[in-house]
Amino acid sequence: MSQEAGHGHYYVPAPSVYPIIGSAALLFMGFGAAFSVNRMPLGYGLLAIGFAILIYMLFGWFGTVARESESGKFNKQVGDSFRWGMSWFIFSEVMFFAAFFGALYYMRIHSVPDLADIGHKMLWPDFTGDWPTAGPGITEKIMPMGPWGLPAINTLILLTSGVTVTWAHWALKLHKREQLKLGLFLTFVLGFLFVGLQAYEYGHAYSDLNLKLTTGAYGASFYMLTGFHGFHVTLGSIMLLVIWFRVLAGHFTPENHFGFEGVAWYWHFVDVVWLGLFIFVYWLI
Repeated sequence: MSQEAGHGHYYVPAPSVYPIIGSAALLFMGFGAAFSVNRMPLGYGLLAIGFAILIYMLFGWFGTVARESESGKFNKQVGDSFRWGMSWFIFSEVMFFAAFFGALYYMRIHSVPDLADIGHKMLWPDFTGDWPTAGPGITEKIMPMGPWGLPAINTLILLTSGVTVTWAHWALKLHKREQLKLGLFLTFVLGFLFVGLQAYEYGHAYSDLNLKLTTGAYGASFYMLTGFHGFHVTLGSIMLLVIWFRVLAGHFTPENHFGFEGVAWYWHFVDVVWLGLFIFVYWLI
């Protein structure tokens, strides 16, 4: 049952059909992915249907929440719940990346040197255990992706985007709408530029450096960490684009703007993770 925030109650939305629609989207996408990896033509059609249903759900559900917010249904208690929810979500994302950073550390410091010690010399007499490496038993030659060039440019791009989103946030608090629009616009443009340059970097790594998921320890860890981060940047850029459209529609005030604030938190998290990647994946190779 819905309750109005103006009466001092915690707003509980009416039952929604969107979770069922989202489940249907995941069903189509799951079967579509399974059929596609097995090269069954039906899979691509199911994937397309699944994505179409998912996009419909996102527009409908997010639009409903935005209208609820703009109509004043969310009181301070609801806002605090949103902040706690976003905080725990970002914490879960921190643990997600911490697991992969931990795997990289264990592989470099323990696993790879252990495979080169005297106990394994009969198996891999020529393996030295130096990093970066494809690992023992893999004869393909690889070259590491250095920190300078595109990785350094992408680092500058993300750091700049952190400045522009903060600039936009202050503009919102000071009710400077034109500065807010410009700051958000620059932020999501820089985000999509980062993704485009990373795609170009992947092409260079694959064709010129022979870095692939199949080229052992270094290639697998490189694509796992940078790929998941690139996925997060893509999602963050889309979120910023949605918030920008809401700003153009006149949404958010200096007193009520958690939709903007939550996305800004997420974007700063993406920036910090990239700094860790730049140091441990690109620089300290």
